[in-house]
Amino acid sequence: MKRIILMIALLFICATPCAAAEKTIIAVADSWPPFSDSSEPAGGLSLEIIRAAYKTQGYQVTMEFVPWARAIERLKTGTRYDILPNTWMTEERKTFLMFSDHWAVNEIKFIKARGDHFEFTGIESLAGKTIGTIRGYGYGNEFMASTLFERKEGNKLIGNIKKLAHKRIDLVIEDEIVARAAIIKEDPNLMKRLQFTKNALSSNKLYVTSGLANPRHKELINAFNKGLAVIKANGNYARIMANYGMK
Repeated sequence: MKRIILMIALLFICATPCAAAEKTIIAVADSWPPFSDSSEPAGGLSLEIIRAAYKTQGYQVTMEFVPWARAIERLKTGTRYDILPNTWMTEERKTFLMFSDHWAVNEIKFIKARGDHFEFTGIESLAGKTIGTIRGYGYGNEFMASTLFERKEGNKLIGNIKKLAHKRIDLVIEDEIVARAAIIKEDPNLMKRLQFTKNALSSNKLYVTSGLANPRHKELINAFNKGLAVIKANGNYARIMANYGMK
């Protein structure tokens, strides 16, 4: 009888950590502030969103920061990592990744001085403007090839924002979420002097993905989708986004 009780106790001890391990998710990303940011205690916007969503489904998420090429390759082969928090959808990626419901949209917009009536309606609407860009960034062939306007290259977004605030350039081009987070971090009062165009130059939906080679990929993506719906319904999603300047 004692032997049976001992065996049952050992099985219980073994089962507990195994169950806990099944509820652990290892996320991987490169540094892409404010979405994934190793310098921030919370890890960035993406990590806050996915942790909140997965928590509602009983999962814990840990994050590792590695170069993008390594992250995508590990998910492709199903080794070590479970999810990528920030992924744009392409036909090629759909051959080896399962995509969640999108949780954000990257919209490349123009930032202007508050009160400026300019609205982007196509490349032709930029005629005569001086636009602040970031050296080395890509904005699409049509934008980069146009001779209708002047591109003023800078090294950092905030430098361009300050030029705009001092009327040295007409517009700044940047992803809206990235820009809002950077401006709030630098000087929240700057936002009172700026606004974004309603229309975007381009947009890409942002997804959580898991490699098809991962035996848990359906479980993990379905859990995120359910959790995302929960945090959107209870207001937690909006609260997190607001902390990064998004209303």
